[in-house]
Amino acid sequence: MNGLISFITGRKTAWVTLLLGLIFAGLAFGPLKAASTETNPGVGLPATAESVIVDEKLAELPGSDSTAAVIVYASDSEFSEEAITWLQGTFDPMAGMPTGGVNEKFLEFTNAELNGSAFVPPAQISDDGKVAVVTVPLEKSDETEVITDRVAELREIADDGAPAGIDVYVTGPEGFQADIAGVFAGADFTLLLSTVVVVAVLLLITYRSPVLWLIPLLVVGTADGMAGQLARQVANLFGITPDASVTGILSVLVFGAGTNYALLLIARYREELLGIEDRHEAMAKALRGAGPAIIASGGTVTLALLTLSFADLAGNRALGIVCATGVVIAMISALAVLPAALVVFGRGLFWPFVPKFGGVNKSDSGLWAKLGRGVSKKPVAVSVIGVLILGALAAGAGGIQVGLSSSDRFLKTPEAVVGSEVLAEAFPAGSTSPTIVVSNLEKADSVVAAALTVDGVASAEVTASNDSIARIDVILDGAAQSEEANASIVALREAVGTVGGADAAVGGQDAQALEVKEAYAHDQLIVIPLILLLVFLVLVLLLRAIVAPVLLLVTVVASFFASMGAGWFLFVNVFGFPALDLSVFLYSFLFLVALGVDYNIFLVTRAKEEAELLGTKQGMIKALSSTGGVITSAGILLAAVFAVLGVLPLVALAQIGVIVCIGVLLDTLLVRTVIVPALAFMTKKTFFWPSKKYQD
Repeated sequence: MNGLISFITGRKTAWVTLLLGLIFAGLAFGPLKAASTETNPGVGLPATAESVIVDEKLAELPGSDSTAAVIVYASDSEFSEEAITWLQGTFDPMAGMPTGGVNEKFLEFTNAELNGSAFVPPAQISDDGKVAVVTVPLEKSDETEVITDRVAELREIADDGAPAGIDVYVTGPEGFQADIAGVFAGADFTLLLSTVVVVAVLLLITYRSPVLWLIPLLVVGTADGMAGQLARQVANLFGITPDASVTGILSVLVFGAGTNYALLLIARYREELLGIEDRHEAMAKALRGAGPAIIASGGTVTLALLTLSFADLAGNRALGIVCATGVVIAMISALAVLPAALVVFGRGLFWPFVPKFGGVNKSDSGLWAKLGRGVSKKPVAVSVIGVLILGALAAGAGGIQVGLSSSDRFLKTPEAVVGSEVLAEAFPAGSTSPTIVVSNLEKADSVVAAALTVDGVASAEVTASNDSIARIDVILDGAAQSEEANASIVALREAVGTVGGADAAVGGQDAQALEVKEAYAHDQLIVIPLILLLVFLVLVLLLRAIVAPVLLLVTVVASFFASMGAGWFLFVNVFGFPALDLSVFLYSFLFLVALGVDYNIFLVTRAKEEAELLGTKQGMIKALSSTGGVITSAGILLAAVFAVLGVLPLVALAQIGVIVCIGVLLDTLLVRTVIVPALAFMTKKTFFWPSKKYQD
């Protein structure tokens, strides 16, 4: 290890380290660059899920390669005769069907798509005469560009010549896929730009130097670009395609973690420059001091992310694999490329506040040293107040609701969602996406009869069959992915399951959404205990103690629940979110526990180092005085970077960003600053038990 540190920081070899870093970056952006993703990733349920089994059976039926766009026309008043004629055309007795009107345009379009084999039914008008719906069959495609192009064309056709006073919406499976792709258009650039601006501003404020901030920003920015390419390649090895939300979180995590590591290393380097004249030796000592904490921190986050490999949902596994790769790249950049860059450019990087050899370390008499001494005088009172604050915030977590409907998942409501809501008010809510039951053909009528007995089922009919199985479309009254729809799915599965010999299975979008909800619950039960276990083991190995790891883990978990309570208060009273997205609890726990422990690692590893000479009490005061400023800066920066997730269009990412932002600030300003030192002062040398070499 000493040889590697000498190579990275050496007078003649630091340039070589930088050159190697540039070569690896060139490979990442060149030969190893990941191909751009042009397909929509699937929902990621396991093969044993009932909705997945239904999809496999549907592939055997005619029309299995088809999908549909749903065109909704709405008016504030009842349609006029002229409008109805435009919507439905005029019945032609020779053709035996309506001709003319907008229906004819859709027929021409879909025949071109399906080689003349399509039939577009006439517009169906609601009972109140204010809403009409046309279903346009299309060939199924996984290519995002194909979907968005034809939906854009359908929107032009649907609106062309529409009578005054009629609003037009394109929704259904095609409309939703196109709009989901649309809301992410340009989002990656917006997120990256916002993140870079936030990091740059906070680095400028932290270092008060017109030059120094550029080095960590360039190193971390390059690491982010490399992570974006290499992480996709790693995910592809496991047959996983990460979507825009995963890559968005990846950028935030790499910038946040990478900049935190840079802040810690640069602070230790500045400190060593005061006592060591040769900057190469100063960096080598700084790397030996800060390196273990950075490795432990990055290792903790990486292992926590990899626990998602045990998840049922492919999306969770994708997040784990992609982000773990990104954190490893950020850690390597901070431990190798950044030290080399700093020593190459010399002390002048710190201008105008250049640390001079023989200078005084003001941290020993600064704000954080005074705070540490103050907490040491009344640790019990301080810890009680801190726990009461966390408890008060956590109390708000008791009323949390989980599960957003499809219409509540976007910060800006897309057209497909608005159209679905309009349709749900005029027709049974499941009209645009029927629940699908597949059964053996000879029992299909019995399955239909059983389905019609279920509360919340508006209709059920056989829509396709072959020699052995039948497809039954069931329309639900409940809004898509609502609690009412979920209850209907559960009751429907129970009802059709009682039909002997039918082998009935229930699928479709609502059934799929219910299974995703159940999969998240399963993943939480598996992943959360694994995260706690791994974090505890890392702390034990790092500190070679038992008491300190237990106390640190308890404080971080308490901070998590306080963050959830505070976040829920904001969501209900400020943002107006009706519930948390399914992913929020698991992802927030993952990031807050893994990243929250980071700051405790930075503090307690330094306290352990100082305690060997000064004793536990003075060692903790020295650690707090030395790391207080840099950890606070790192925490504020990480909180701000996660808050940037709010620029993305999904409510789930905004909620994760807010909760993690609150949690990181609590960890930085309360837990690590006050509660952890107070616990160390209370337990004295027992804090590092079972080691006996530390004094009170």
